[in-house]
Amino acid sequence: MYQICVSGAAKGDSVEEGKELARKLGEAIAKAGHSLLTGATIGLPNYAAEGYKAAGGKMSVGISPASSKIEHVMKYRLPIKAYDTILYTGLHYVGRDTLLITSSDAVVSIGGRLGTLHEFTIAMETDTPIGFLQGAGGVSEEITRLMELAHPLRHGAFVAFENDADKLIAELTKFLDHDHKKYQALYQ
Repeated sequence: MYQICVSGAAKGDSVEEGKELARKLGEAIAKAGHSLLTGATIGLPNYAAEGYKAAGGKMSVGISPASSKIEHVMKYRLPIKAYDTILYTGLHYVGRDTLLITSSDAVVSIGGRLGTLHEFTIAMETDTPIGFLQGAGGVSEEITRLMELAHPLRHGAFVAFENDADKLIAELTKFLDHDHKKYQALYQ
């Protein structure tokens, strides 16, 4: 139905804190019948992709910063097993982040560091709905304070916070169904 991006920490404390949450997030996306997109990286996005595949998810797509499979694995040291397909962009991390977010119908962030903050900023600038799965620490736990300082919300922007993966995906799906009501046939 929808293309849901999982954004989150590749390294750091929030990876250990959020490992099981990320797997449950992948499962929730699969159960809802959505496609999964990630930056094809290690850490929380990869745990989400593994959870997605284990739950029978139909299409997991990784969008890589590398320009080839060899570069993806050998230079960047990134995973490939949990993905049905990987798009090798050659855009490095900054360009990859933009392509990842703008290719998604919605984004879910979990934990995170600088890359997650970058992806959040892109989502806000492009009016891409974003949800934060709480409980893994990192940037996702500090985002409300950053939003108060930056005032990023525009008319129609959607940001949700939830501790339960299934509830967060249901909330994003409900928003997308309403927002795309006129075009539901395109999402079948």
